[in-house]
Amino acid sequence: MASGSSRIPLTSTADFLACKFDYLIVGGGTAGLVVAARLSENPALTVGVLEAGPVAVGIEAIDVPGLYGQALGTDYDWNFETVPQRCLGGRTLAWPRGKVLGGTSALNFMTWNRASRDDYDAWRDLGNEGWGWDDLLPYFKKSESFHVPDEQNQKINSLYYDDQALGKSGPVQIHYASEYSASHVLWHETMKNLGIQTNKAHLSGSNMGAWTNLGSVDPTTGTRSYSTTAYYVPNASRPNLLLLTEAHVTKIILEQDDGEYAAKGVRFQRDGLSFSVSASREVIVSAGSVQSPQLLELSGIGDPDILSKAGISVKVRNPNVGENLQDHINDLKEDKSKADLARQQFNSSHTGPLTILPNSICYLPFSYIMSCDELHAVVEAISSTNPAFDPRQSIRQRRLDPSSSAKLGQIEFIFDLGNWNPYFKPAPSPDKKYATCLQILQYPFSRGSIHIASGDASNKPMIDPQYYSGVHGGSIDLSVMIHAARFAAYRISQTFPLAGIIRRRVFPPQSSPDDEDESFWRDWLTRTTITDWHPVGTCAMGGHKGMGSVGGGVVDHKLRVYGTKRLRVVDASVMPLQISAHLQATVYAIGEKGAAMILEDALLGN
Repeated sequence: MASGSSRIPLTSTADFLACKFDYLIVGGGTAGLVVAARLSENPALTVGVLEAGPVAVGIEAIDVPGLYGQALGTDYDWNFETVPQRCLGGRTLAWPRGKVLGGTSALNFMTWNRASRDDYDAWRDLGNEGWGWDDLLPYFKKSESFHVPDEQNQKINSLYYDDQALGKSGPVQIHYASEYSASHVLWHETMKNLGIQTNKAHLSGSNMGAWTNLGSVDPTTGTRSYSTTAYYVPNASRPNLLLLTEAHVTKIILEQDDGEYAAKGVRFQRDGLSFSVSASREVIVSAGSVQSPQLLELSGIGDPDILSKAGISVKVRNPNVGENLQDHINDLKEDKSKADLARQQFNSSHTGPLTILPNSICYLPFSYIMSCDELHAVVEAISSTNPAFDPRQSIRQRRLDPSSSAKLGQIEFIFDLGNWNPYFKPAPSPDKKYATCLQILQYPFSRGSIHIASGDASNKPMIDPQYYSGVHGGSIDLSVMIHAARFAAYRISQTFPLAGIIRRRVFPPQSSPDDEDESFWRDWLTRTTITDWHPVGTCAMGGHKGMGSVGGGVVDHKLRVYGTKRLRVVDASVMPLQISAHLQATVYAIGEKGAAMILEDALLGN
């Protein structure tokens, strides 16, 4: 496959500046292109999209499912990293984010799932009207087009689904793969032998149990289905939709309007020059959980202390901008002749190894991985770490109650062939094959921040997730992860039939059980924990608290930035609480719902 943009009408800077826009969208990523497509369905509205990255249609590392991860660290990635993490031994972690049309939907691993009903209802319970499960389900379905697998595939690979919960005519193509890694056929039986049942409706409001993963892959072409191919390419010829790529927005233009600041347009840089462009109705920021708060701060919206240190005049005081950062915590091929054959097979028939994704999934409550006494100790520890009332923290604590936690997927396990751990480098050997069991903490108590260090938009923001640290109980996260690591090492990998293909554990190196005490696992997790790249919350919906300093937010339930007019944020950063799921499907639903609210306000003349 070769690079190409033949299906993307390229706009010049001059043509973009000459256009009179009703709406400007900052960021042509997962949510931004959803909003652009839906707004431009109305021919009376003119929509402009500014994307900092290039077009990458036809790039093999993005399009071919089995090459997932190869675009990370390339020019299609912002290549962010955290500040040194004190409780990870001073390590910095890479934070990949898509710098390409399609954003992170072009770089992710194509996992398509939803969180539990309780997760979205918690957003609503915080005072964000219209954001519960029942409210969001129509938008989940609107974004997706589910392809029914054949009966033999369903039977062999345990492919179950609730037909009524899935969309059939949305832009994003989703389906169960036709081929699986050799270990997948053992997954469900192994889980059943551990007392964990297969969830036959894992997209219907509960992700608990074991299931086979869906992927955002077009079964017709065998390629990744993402926001560029799903929402932009089919609508690229609309005369009222203009896209300007490789255009880095540096500031939102805010001007006084009846005593409030109103967004009038944006400033951006392209080809080494600076430009300004106006919007008569709204500016919509869809730059993601890292750069949406960065752009607000660069524009004068945020904590006065942070803005003043960066030399930026304060226009809207809001200490919540960039705070409330939550991320999933994760601990964690080369034979050229076989790779060439796999590529030939994919190019000729869209089959073979390059279609295979990690599909063996399980979500478990804490009660599966720790005793009642151990869970009670965690609850007691968390109860003492809430110095000021924060409704979000209250919900996190409520999730630990045995009556609630028993139905929530608090830890995710993924089993896949291959070495996923960046800290383990095996010696090449044709006689050895490796597998990895990933564990991912879904509701972390660790909370960090993302803030600017200067007023220069070319400088990367400071990302400080405070993994396993912070005043909110992050040390409890490490305690829970120790229990999860033990469950993976001593239960999952030692239960048949999966145990029948595992010779021994190589990382952490296996030793005698007497030596593998809590300090052994604590040290290993501190040295090897990484992120699962699911950051949320930095421009959170404020709900009942509004802009309140404790538990408050950055946007209201209609995603309008507090203290401003004509300015919204529509992306993962608006999520007030982390969810038990990979983010992709939820971000598409946020884009769909955000666009619907914008169109409703336009119709009402708001």
